[in-house]
Amino acid sequence: MIFCVEDDKEILGLMLYALNAAGYEAEGFADGAGLWAALEQKKPRLIMLDIMLPGEDGISILKKLRDRGDTGDIPVIMATAKGTEYDKVMGLDLGADDYLAKPFGMMEMISRVRAVLRRTAPNETQRQLRAGELVMDRARHTVQVAGTEVRLTLKEYELLQLLLESPSRVFSREQLLSAVWGANFLGETRTVDVHIGTLRTKLGSAGALIETVRGVGYRLGVRHE
Repeated sequence: MIFCVEDDKEILGLMLYALNAAGYEAEGFADGAGLWAALEQKKPRLIMLDIMLPGEDGISILKKLRDRGDTGDIPVIMATAKGTEYDKVMGLDLGADDYLAKPFGMMEMISRVRAVLRRTAPNETQRQLRAGELVMDRARHTVQVAGTEVRLTLKEYELLQLLLESPSRVFSREQLLSAVWGANFLGETRTVDVHIGTLRTKLGSAGALIETVRGVGYRLGVRHE
């Protein structure tokens, strides 16, 4: 899935058509609010982000994407009609993976998308995280236990990924809350306990891998293979 943030309806329509024709799933949004709402539901492979947007501009959105634990690794291609060196440098300094100056052709856009996805795609070893019979495929955004797929919410998936990436490390509830929900989240650490409980239930026998460290937080009890 590729997310496109562009307030010009005609340009957005062309972008979505070209991406679909090239074999990619794509969704479009006219502003940052639409993007943030969609990110609560799923994580795209790449974001096409215009700098000049109504409300929150693309530079601000990019900075927030990179600062958040759940979106920091999503590849981003910036686009702008300004054509100034300052915008390009600012975007790249903040972590944009590539840059398109408007007006750009759809074939050029597809070429840039393919190049960025090739550079940022995890290799086979990095793609899968394992712990016993539990397997997470980050490229496909799936989780399986003993070969059977387990359906998780976005937050459950992100919690599990964090634990799988650092087996045996103890995470406090505050650390998990900040990493998955963001530093500005106003909820309580009880939110973590509730999500860990439902995650364990969904994982069945593999749920026992998530250990409670009394008075501290949680850890994954075995190393992934």
